[in-house]
Amino acid sequence: MMTKERENVLVALCQELIRQQSYSGEEDKVVNSIEHAFKELGFDDWTVDDYGNVIGHIKGSKPGKKILFDGHIDTVPVPDDSKWQHAPFAGEIADGRIYGRGASDMKGSVSAMIAAAAFFAQDTKRNFAGDIYVAGVVHEEIFEGVSARLISKNVNPDYVVIGEASELNLKRGQRGRAEIVVETFGKPAHSANPDKGINAVYKMAGLIERIRGLETTSMPVLGKGILELTDIKSSPYPGASVVPDHCRATYDRRLLVGETRESVIAPIQELIAKMEQEDPEFKAKVSYAVGVEKCHTGEIIEGERFFPGWLYDEQDEFVQAAYKGLKEAGINPEITQYSFCTNGSHYAGERGIKTIGFGPSRENLAHTIDEYIEIEQLVKGAEGFYGIMKSVLKPE
Repeated sequence: MMTKERENVLVALCQELIRQQSYSGEEDKVVNSIEHAFKELGFDDWTVDDYGNVIGHIKGSKPGKKILFDGHIDTVPVPDDSKWQHAPFAGEIADGRIYGRGASDMKGSVSAMIAAAAFFAQDTKRNFAGDIYVAGVVHEEIFEGVSARLISKNVNPDYVVIGEASELNLKRGQRGRAEIVVETFGKPAHSANPDKGINAVYKMAGLIERIRGLETTSMPVLGKGILELTDIKSSPYPGASVVPDHCRATYDRRLLVGETRESVIAPIQELIAKMEQEDPEFKAKVSYAVGVEKCHTGEIIEGERFFPGWLYDEQDEFVQAAYKGLKEAGINPEITQYSFCTNGSHYAGERGIKTIGFGPSRENLAHTIDEYIEIEQLVKGAEGFYGIMKSVLKPE
C-alpha cells in the first residue's frame, strides 16, 4: 500500500498542516490546507460546515455503509516558543521525527487519514460498497464532541474511527467528562464585623469536605468515576475588607457508561438539601458548566460541559473488523481504552454510533514542548487506517 512516493506525500502533508497555526477558534488556515489536499488527492467532494469543520468524501461504486474518520485540527496554544528547540510551526524533520505543535495531537493522524483514504480509493478504483468521510474537526481541545454533533447530523455515519494517538493500539472506549459547578451563597459585611454577614467561603469549605466523603462510582475496564476539585473562587474578588457572599468551586467528574446528567449530580443535590436542613444559613446549588465558544466561521457554539463515556465489547463486530484490518496491515494492536476524553463522547456516548479509536504516536506527547510524531508511526498509522477501510468496506 505504501511506496516511498506515497510516504513523501504523507510526510509533506503532515508538515503543511503543522505549519498552519490553528488554536481553537482559529482553524481557518489549516482548513484551507486540508481542502487543497482533498483536491490534490482526488476526493470526490468536500464541505465546510457552519462550525468550520472540514469534511472530505470519497464515494464507492455501490451503496453501502458510511465510515467516518474523525480527527481534530485545533491545538492547544504555545505559551513560550523560546522554550522549543524546534520551532512549533515549522514542521521540521530531525532524527526520523516531524516536530511541531499538533504533530501528535493530532495533525499527524489527520494527515494519515486523508492519505490513507486517497490511496485506498486509487488502489480499489472506488470498487467498494459504501462511503468514506474524513473530518477535520474544530474546537475539540476545549469542547470535546460538541462541534462533532454537526458532523454526525450531516453525515449520519454507520461507523466512526477516532484518530487520537493510541500508539497503534485499538481503543474500544473511554471515560467521559463533566465539569460540575458548586456555588454557595452568603451575606456581605465589613470584615471588621464578620458576625453581621454570612461567609460563603466557610459554607463552601464544609460542603467540600462532605463532597469528599461521597462514594465514587466504578465499573470494570473503565475504572472509577473520579470527582476532583479543580478550582475555587470567592466573590467579591479581591475581597478587600469584605465578607464574601459568593463562592464557586469547579469539579472535574470522569463519567462511566450509562451515567446521565441527572444521576451524576443527584448525590451532590441530596447533600446540599441535607445541609440546608441542618443549617438555616446554608444556601447552595449545583449545575454543569456551560461553554460558549466562537468558531472561525463566526458561528457560536454553546453547550453544557457533559461528555458521556462509552465502551464496546471486545467481540463487537466493528471492533473485530477493525482489529482484523489492522492485523492484515501488519500491525499487532492491543485492544484497550483511552485514558482521556475524545469526540467519541458524542458519536458513541450521545448518538450510539459504533466507534473505535486508532491513531499513530503516543498519548503523552500531546501538549508538550517540542511535540513530535515519529515518521515510522505516521506511516504505520496510514497503513492502519487503510487496513480498517479494507476490512470494513470489503473492496472487490
